Amino acid sequence: MSPETPALLAVILVALVFAYTNGFQDAANSLATSVSTRALGPRAAVIMAASMNMLGAFLGEGVARTIGQNIIAPPEGTDGLTVLFAALVGAIVWNVATWYKGMPSSASHALVGGMIGAALASCSTVEWSGVAARFVLPMLLSPLIGGVGGLVVMLAIMWLFRRANPRRAGRQFKLAQSVSAAAMAVGNGLQDAQKTMGVVVLALVTTGYQASYDVPMWVVVAAAVAMSLGTLTGGWRIMRTLGRRVFHLDPPTGFAAESTVAVVSYATSFIWQVPISSTHTITSAIIGVGATRRLSAVRWGVAGNIVVVWLLTLPGTAAIAALTYGLVKAVTL
Repeated sequence: MSPETPALLAVILVALVFAYTNGFQDAANSLATSVSTRALGPRAAVIMAASMNMLGAFLGEGVARTIGQNIIAPPEGTDGLTVLFAALVGAIVWNVATWYKGMPSSASHALVGGMIGAALASCSTVEWSGVAARFVLPMLLSPLIGGVGGLVVMLAIMWLFRRANPRRAGRQFKLAQSVSAAAMAVGNGLQDAQKTMGVVVLALVTTGYQASYDVPMWVVVAAAVAMSLGTLTGGWRIMRTLGRRVFHLDPPTGFAAESTVAVVSYATSFIWQVPISSTHTITSAIIGVGATRRLSAVRWGVAGNIVVVWLLTLPGTAAIAALTYGLVKAVTL
């Protein structure tokens, strides 16, 4: 057995732990709107989201390639595995801390921040052009598109159903929301499970176990299962923040927000093959649909706190990852 094999297995295990934390962090994205509007019961929503997350993981690998090829170039061998290990630890710590506080946070930002922090600490190459084009730009644009899209879709719904019986329309949108929630959960799995796959493939390439950035089926299955198990544990703290504290959702607004995020997720995964934050996008979409009622309907103080967490995610995870890399190197020397 190669001396790198235990370190590689450790990185793969930690990557699956990250996928698990990603699942319970981002479970709220798929569940908050449909549970808060009572379109789905909590148990049914969790099972549906976990199943659709797993389905989404099998539908593509473009985002995985982007994470594997366009963010950092760690050194070959054990030192490269140490970089990836530190990056994953930084992301996991951030995911757990923000979940404990009940604040939505981007697992995508956490992972990329961790990768950049660990790379800088190890003097590895950061692909800054790839980071700018394939990460920063999509991460900035997707919340804006989510907010504007949610606003436009909700305005269209209000116009189309302006003469509808409110009670009957509410029942219809509860049914429609089951479909939009499932579509959003597929998009969430399509996006977020691939980020774990990308790190595992990068670890395999770094150690020479694999020459290409193609994603082996066992990696897809492992990431899908780990994320789905995380989703099954819920994410109730964050769900309350998204479903109730930003804006009090009802079935039409929930449908508008979920449909918007599903479209953005599919477009960025299949067409542009870039990672986005489903957390940022659904939060912005909720704010967009809430603004159609009146601006005061949105609890801007809560939204502001969420934005602060977003801004802190990249530097916070980078710092944790850099510290982890330094500690690991000090212990192993």
